[in-house]
Amino acid sequence: MRIHQWYSAAVPMALSAIVLSGCLSDDDSDSDTPATPAPPQVREHDKRAFTAELPEQSELPAALDDAAIYFGRYEGLQGDALYTFEVPEGWDGDGLIMWTRGYGGENLELSLSRPGLAWRQAVLDAGYAWAASSYSANWYDARAGIEDTNKLALNVIDYVERDYGERFATPSQYLISGASLGGHIAAAAVDRENMERTQFKVDYAGAAPLCQAEQNQFQWLGDYPRVMMELSGFGDRDYSEFQDLLPQMVSTLFEMDGTTPKWLEPRGPEGERLMAIAQNLTGGERPYFEYGFASPYHNVVLATGGRTGDVNGILASNGYGNEDQVYRWTNDPEPTAEEVEFNERIARVSADPDANPLRDDGVRWIPLVNGDFDIPVMTMHTLGDFYVPFRHQQLYRERAQENGNADLLVQRAIRAPGHCDFSAGEYRALVTEWLAWVNGGPKPEGDEVLDPAVVADEDYGCNFTVGERAGLAACSSLN
Repeated sequence: MRIHQWYSAAVPMALSAIVLSGCLSDDDSDSDTPATPAPPQVREHDKRAFTAELPEQSELPAALDDAAIYFGRYEGLQGDALYTFEVPEGWDGDGLIMWTRGYGGENLELSLSRPGLAWRQAVLDAGYAWAASSYSANWYDARAGIEDTNKLALNVIDYVERDYGERFATPSQYLISGASLGGHIAAAAVDRENMERTQFKVDYAGAAPLCQAEQNQFQWLGDYPRVMMELSGFGDRDYSEFQDLLPQMVSTLFEMDGTTPKWLEPRGPEGERLMAIAQNLTGGERPYFEYGFASPYHNVVLATGGRTGDVNGILASNGYGNEDQVYRWTNDPEPTAEEVEFNERIARVSADPDANPLRDDGVRWIPLVNGDFDIPVMTMHTLGDFYVPFRHQQLYRERAQENGNADLLVQRAIRAPGHCDFSAGEYRALVTEWLAWVNGGPKPEGDEVLDPAVVADEDYGCNFTVGERAGLAACSSLN
């Protein structure tokens, strides 16, 4: 894939490697009649062979104060996986939180996984142990993420005894939390369909998915490049040409500083419409959208353009479809004549309905997040995230309402422009209040995510944002 000069070197490697598109239907999961698993399909991902090697002893991460940390290898879904297990001093099975890592890139070598320092310290301070799997595969293998994490949860005590000769008590409680792809895994792991179909059933007492991706992620990554093609005048060209046409499309729609786009300076009404459509697709009018639109994550999203909808071989066929997607740059109840004409003109793609089938050997290739859970779930998402958009939180709330368990979902909006851009204070508050809630304490406060007027308020997200982001708009109450 060609990467153009203005694809900033500041884009994190693990994210810049993601080139995904696709829409994954969950219609069959809502049927009263159980769906019949589809016949075996061959996909590119099945040909990938991963290696899981522990670092040298001197390179292993150190335990935090008053804690012990352990590492090892175990058999996962696609091959070997690595584990990390950290316990506070005096831990005797008081509770185990499974941490689910984010995207590992297009790498055949697997690495140890561990959460950020703030999350990790908050968990240990609460008296909980945590464990994390490398998973037995990279790419967007959320299926391996669930199966390998669940297997580790059930067996980590035995693995530590095998590898270190130390025996800890069986955990009295299991919880799960993760970020980005890991957020997808944490949310899906407690969803009814996946809990029923996983090879390794874990009775999780609570979940905390952070900046979570889910099946709509691939709808977004397929929609935005196609909208850009149409608005820039290249809608009649084949989608596979996207990367070749990208410099021309961007310079048609935005002012340029040499070869670098000025994302907040649209060139004419078509550029303005692209910004407005992007805002609507990612969660509607809200603070910090423009910061995310102008961030390096914009380049990451554009790097997905031109790919087929098989999610880089995770699916065996095209999972992206936009036949029913309505693209709007206004917010009135009815679309304008120009919007109607645009939606009639833009190229439409049909997904293979069997691209992401139910399986009889565990969860789907891309497990669905249907909002069907019966335990406390607490989320956190940044408002400016242009890569894994805030829209996922709105869909999660809608699905939870449809399933009658919205009272078990607490969501927090954070005023930050990046992906999973949380402060130490935000992590600590979430972990502390989530654990208290799971164990019978008060339900934490959260944010309304579905009321457009609330979300559009200039102070939206102020309730749970801890610390200002340098150079970005502060809450008006602080001015």
